[in-house]
Amino acid sequence: MRYIVGLGNPGERYRRTRHNVGFQVIDALASRSGVTHGGEIAEAWMAPARIADADVLLVKPLTFMNRTGLAVGQLLALRGGAPADVVAIVDDVALDLGRIRVRARGTHGGHNGLRSMIDVLGTEDFARVRVGIRKGEMPEELAEYVLDPFPTEDERTVEDAVARAADAVECMLREGTQAAMNRFNGTPRPCDTGDGRTET
Repeated sequence: MRYIVGLGNPGERYRRTRHNVGFQVIDALASRSGVTHGGEIAEAWMAPARIADADVLLVKPLTFMNRTGLAVGQLLALRGGAPADVVAIVDDVALDLGRIRVRARGTHGGHNGLRSMIDVLGTEDFARVRVGIRKGEMPEELAEYVLDPFPTEDERTVEDAVARAADAVECMLREGTQAAMNRFNGTPRPCDTGDGRTET
């Protein structure tokens, strides 16, 4: 079982903010796989899904970003699993708006949600899909930037990035993390869908 964990903050106040791109990718994956409802367990919203011929749990922690690791740790303990079964989807101020970067492991890079996961899980060895939110010069106070909604002129770029991040997750499940890294870190290349089609 793989845990696809989108990082974000719960509540309508944060729904369209830059920090909630991870939640948006989970919504996209849920829509693609026909998920219509989920439930709450271990301080997280979760829903089982079938994606790329794999059984997964789609997860949105409800602990707020800085305590993401608590929800993920509890969920693994209750449902069974290891950090290596987790794919985290996060916003990244180090990446230009709309860029996608897949990693098999890595540091938190200053992201408090990833920091919390690493602290609680005790390892950096879990895959992640980073979605770029950087546009122009970053303000000194990043908290205000990431908690602001995307401006209207960026919405199409964000929609495209969310779709490609969902593609990257599907590619990871179907062909592995290295294949997704090769295809999505840079100019995206088609990913084999397993049914004779390709997706980008």
